[in-house]
Amino acid sequence: MTLQIANVTVNTTRPRELAEWWAAALGGEITADYGEYIMVGCKELTGISFQYVEDTTPGRLHIDLAASDAGAETARLIEAGATRVADHEIPGVDFTWTVLTDPDGNEFCVSQGH
Repeated sequence: MTLQIANVTVNTTRPRELAEWWAAALGGEITADYGEYIMVGCKELTGISFQYVEDTTPGRLHIDLAASDAGAETARLIEAGATRVADHEIPGVDFTWTVLTDPDGNEFCVSQGH
């Protein structure tokens, strides 16, 4: 198993505003800006990201997990009881991720890392 926590992601209708606020609050900086997904880095701590969504349900917070072999880890998690919700990619950046839910319906994402 090679999963590690890469980010805690906040679903919001105002990603830029919240990213700027949290960067200042944590003494960090915006490290990536994909428009609807903005990452804040804080020294060597797990990052926090802000993602645009129209509807913040079922949850406003979720964990982003990174794996060297995201496909294999996703398959392993589904075998263990997770449910695949959606697959996404950022065009032109070669970044993909899969949204899953745990057995209780809590969303989390698995990617190859940032």
